[in-house]
Amino acid sequence: MSSTKIPEETRSVGVVEEKFITLFERPDAMPLDCGRSLGPITLAYETYGELNAAKDNAILVLHPLSMDHHAAGRYKEDDRKPGWWDTFIGPGKAFDTDRYFIISSNCIGGCLGSTGPGSENPETGKPYGLKFPIITIRDMARAQKRLVESLGIKKLFCVTGGSMGGMQALQWSVTYPDMVQTVIPIATTWVHSAQNIALNEVGRQAIISDPHWNNGDYYDGEPPRNGLAVARMVGHISYLSDKSMHEKFGRKLQDRLEPSFEMLMDFQVESYLRHQGLTFTQRFDANSYLYITKALDYFDLSQGHESLTAALRDVQARFLILSFSSDWLYPPYQSREVVSALKRNAKQVSYCEITSDYGHDAFLLECDQETGLIRDFLRYAWEDRE
Repeated sequence: MSSTKIPEETRSVGVVEEKFITLFERPDAMPLDCGRSLGPITLAYETYGELNAAKDNAILVLHPLSMDHHAAGRYKEDDRKPGWWDTFIGPGKAFDTDRYFIISSNCIGGCLGSTGPGSENPETGKPYGLKFPIITIRDMARAQKRLVESLGIKKLFCVTGGSMGGMQALQWSVTYPDMVQTVIPIATTWVHSAQNIALNEVGRQAIISDPHWNNGDYYDGEPPRNGLAVARMVGHISYLSDKSMHEKFGRKLQDRLEPSFEMLMDFQVESYLRHQGLTFTQRFDANSYLYITKALDYFDLSQGHESLTAALRDVQARFLILSFSSDWLYPPYQSREVVSALKRNAKQVSYCEITSDYGHDAFLLECDQETGLIRDFLRYAWEDRE
């Protein structure tokens, strides 16, 4: 693979198409970890690059909590922003579309194209609301497996993702070991800690306490925007680091020269968080936030096994695990625990802790450092594949 630098304007996947597939039509509903079943299930997804004749060059990309399947390119040439991981996906980029066929899948439970609590419940003809079943990270992988199979792909060359996407990638390696050749979990963890659960619970309580939440039945009326905005503000704090917040905002005041000494918005950081919260309410469903954060909290890769080491005993994939020094949401020690467990099982694993001041968001921003690591790892794995 050539490492010749390609001009940025020629490295985009260009205009992309949003795709949908409906799976698990009744009575073939998908069994869930909670004991219930779900069907039919619609998944939104996008693809970039070309699937080769052997169908062995597919990479599954999985998104973090608040993102979606639009990972690269633009829907229209004049769209203001490309997909959320556009700097990583395209010709000559980390996930090189000249060589690989990229599948970016939405997850169940969301509100951005796939079946979730805002979707129509076939039993009532109304939105599920709280009648939507509890889902897990493993359930998300179950649905994606059917999508991959529908494309005629028996084995993925790679499964990757950051944050929640990294959890799904790890789950893929354990649940479907014979379908995954390489795994790249980035800025993620193998188990949600008490601190992670606590942060999510504050967000959920903010939503549930909103008078417009109406026990999840608000689709014909006013949604709980204020609660969702507060939930997003809490989450957003956890995505940044102390240093990045200090450098970006410090104690600078917003639109005033002196503190108001009233219960008003004084600081720039307050204005920033309110903007983030308000913007989020314009594109995300509060019930989806409840369900997805619950799925995160239930995530424990060792569940059903004696230990994390036991859970990873049968994996067949080769791993590249990336963490970031200032990520306090999923600190590097949690990635190192996965590395240690893989090594105890004599599995092939490469690990890098990237020095960064961006906190958890570093996996979206440290493109230069990540690209070299990912590109080389995939190149060697490609040349060494069976």
